[in-house]
Amino acid sequence: MRELVARAKVLIRCPVSKAFDAFVQPELITKFWLQGTTGPLAQGAQVEWQFMVPGATERVEVTAFVPPQHIAFSWTGGGLGVDMRFTAQQDDITVVCIEARGFKEEDGLDPVVDATEGFSIVLCDLKVFLEAGRSPNLVRDKAELIRCAQGD
Repeated sequence: MRELVARAKVLIRCPVSKAFDAFVQPELITKFWLQGTTGPLAQGAQVEWQFMVPGATERVEVTAFVPPQHIAFSWTGGGLGVDMRFTAQQDDITVVCIEARGFKEEDGLDPVVDATEGFSIVLCDLKVFLEAGRSPNLVRDKAELIRCAQGD
C-alpha cells in the first residue's frame, strides 16, 4: 500500500518568523485563509477553524510546534495530518512547504488533488498577503466557487 501525500510549496519574500506567525495568529490567518478561529496555534492547542466555504469547519489539534520552523496538526474530522515547514533561505526569503497525509487509497486520487490545489491556493494567497500587504482573495474566490457548485 502506497502513502498518498498532498504537497504544496512556495517561496515568500519575508522573514521566516513572519510567515510562521501568519498561520499561528488569529488576526493574521483570518486575512488570507480562514473566516474565523477559536484561538492561536501553540503546542497541544485544540482550536476550531471556520473556513470561508459556508458551514465548513474543522477541529485542529496541534501535534508539533517549533517556532519559527515547524507546525504539525491533525484535522480530527477528516483524519488528515498536516505538516508545515518554514525554511529561511536568506534573511528575507522563506520557503513554506505543506504536506498532508492520511488519505485512504480506496477514495482514489481526487481528495489528494483537491488538497494539493487547496494548499497551493492558500500559499499563493499568503505570498501576496505577506509581500504586498493585502490578500488577493484567492481563497475567498475558491470558496465562492465551491459554494456555487453546491447550489447555494
